[in-house]
Amino acid sequence: MSITRQHLVDTYRARHLGTPVPPAPGTHDVRAVRELREYRRFLAALAGRPARGRVRHALRRWPQRRTGPGCRPTG
Repeated sequence: MSITRQHLVDTYRARHLGTPVPPAPGTHDVRAVRELREYRRFLAALAGRPARGRVRHALRRWPQRRTGPGCRPTG
């Protein structure tokens, strides 16, 4: 059963039982991602790590792929 069909079944059941209708799938996805990001920042602050820019800093340290004359192709 797909998520859309399950939502329709839940909506039908809620209306017949007189309970509140559940939110549509994907309604609170952005909110959940933001809350997860804030929670990870909070944990980083508690551990004494920088709360922002950690991914960019890690990518900056990553060895860059060399292209140009004199470099051998990798493949």
